[in-house]
Amino acid sequence: MQYLHPVITVELFPEERLALLQLLNALPDEQWANPTACPGWSVHDVALHLLGGDIGIISIRRDGYREPRAADLDLSQWSNIVAFINQHNEQWVQATRRTSPRLLCDFLQMTGEAIARHFAQIDQFALGMPVHWAGPDPAPVWLDTAREYTERWVHQQHIRDAVEQPGLKERRWLTPVLETFVYALPQALRQVISPLDTTVQLIVTGNAGGTWLAVRTDQAWVLSTEAMREPDARVTMDQEIAWRLFTKGLSRDEALPHIGLEGNRVLAEKMLDMVSIIA
Repeated sequence: MQYLHPVITVELFPEERLALLQLLNALPDEQWANPTACPGWSVHDVALHLLGGDIGIISIRRDGYREPRAADLDLSQWSNIVAFINQHNEQWVQATRRTSPRLLCDFLQMTGEAIARHFAQIDQFALGMPVHWAGPDPAPVWLDTAREYTERWVHQQHIRDAVEQPGLKERRWLTPVLETFVYALPQALRQVISPLDTTVQLIVTGNAGGTWLAVRTDQAWVLSTEAMREPDARVTMDQEIAWRLFTKGLSRDEALPHIGLEGNRVLAEKMLDMVSIIA
């Protein structure tokens, strides 16, 4: 894959976790049970899921630990990856629901500090593991780190929505999310057969938004920030629609009335299939 400028998110981890803990520590008891956009999960469940993500990274990446059963799984197929992660996440949440909100916040503070230290200590420009929704090949560590930041940002927004609190939508928080999500665009277009130099444009409006292009080369679709020709298709949407659509928080049908489509309709609609999460 061709990469644009690196999305460096390391410095955001401590502040994102601080914002989450300030929110959670101020919640009245009854709001922990509020339903969220994650089907079947309450605020308490989403916070447990975030804790599980922290523990997984610390255990696997920092400590080199592998679950015995994970070695026997065939994760070469996308469907297997999704099924494994969904099952893994659900089992974790069910098993840890006995954790009190106060203790959960204590755990999240501890693991948040460990996560921030871990990402700050590794070479962000080394070659790391794949970011599966962006492609099957090993990706730069900075992209994997940015993916982990988007995971935490999105789930914090789910909690904030559920308790009717403002989200972290300022440019410093949301722009890195959108800049990371756009790496899923070539993957969304990968099965579209188009002539060489076919160009599509994604415009996300709002203070945190931006403009990106994907161009068809002789080998694949690649991202670009400069158009060599007029785009064959253009999609325009607000930043609020964008992050929700690309994380399955909105369906295509729900989002379409709020999205501008121009040019080749097939190409434009295919861009709406972009998904920047696994499960």
